[in-house]
Amino acid sequence: MYSDGTCTVDQIVGLARRRGISVLSLTDHDTVDGWKTLKKLCHDSSIRPISGVELSSVYGVTVHILGYRMERMEPLEEALSWTRDRRNERNERIVSRLRELGLDVTMEDVKREASGRVVARPHIARALVAKRYAPDLAGAFTRYLARGASAYVEREGLSPRDCVRLIREARGLPALAHPSLTGYDRAALGELLEDLKSCGLWGLECISSHCSSEEAYNYLAIASEHSLYPTAGSDFHGSTRPKAILGVQVSDDFLPWARLGVNF
Repeated sequence: MYSDGTCTVDQIVGLARRRGISVLSLTDHDTVDGWKTLKKLCHDSSIRPISGVELSSVYGVTVHILGYRMERMEPLEEALSWTRDRRNERNERIVSRLRELGLDVTMEDVKREASGRVVARPHIARALVAKRYAPDLAGAFTRYLARGASAYVEREGLSPRDCVRLIREARGLPALAHPSLTGYDRAALGELLEDLKSCGLWGLECISSHCSSEEAYNYLAIASEHSLYPTAGSDFHGSTRPKAILGVQVSDDFLPWARLGVNF
């Protein structure tokens, strides 16, 4: 629990063990703080760990870039520190807007909802629910925090191309996460993928809790069309997204493990 999830690394590995998961990556938003703990616990549980991260980019639509198998963390951590600073500035501005709207919410309230280094909008949403300004997290986003809502503030941060380059500089493998959240049709998604391929995009997340079986089939075809490796991930966040269950079942030959590598 270093970003916006609700489970600790110990809890995630324990759940993975109970669910019979054989390969596990912790892709926290904009931090790799949980990697060393994950690696040790996975080793003790005979689970293959892969270093991971999910970078949030500033773009016209939702574009998140997953990074796997990073080997050089230092340059990446410097960029992530800068990103967290920009995120914290945004959080302050959001809370300020909420207070201007007459809501008694402070950064202290928000930080109580976050246990990790990354404080983000889901933590603000939890504070709003705790203060009974919203019935649930979805309601908090719809009324206050989503794009176009009364307290929404635009982000400053890395572009998708920046994210891909950073992961490559860390000797990692970048993949576009949950393409369904971009809202793009096939043609627009293809243009984005080709643009990101030019600076090192390696894969496309084809199977996740965000897409249906039909969508997954289409994304597998798109990945093949653009010569990208398909990846799968549950995007598990604990109680924040109760419908997302930890783990995705795929065939042994789904991922090119020799290229992806495993940190064991």
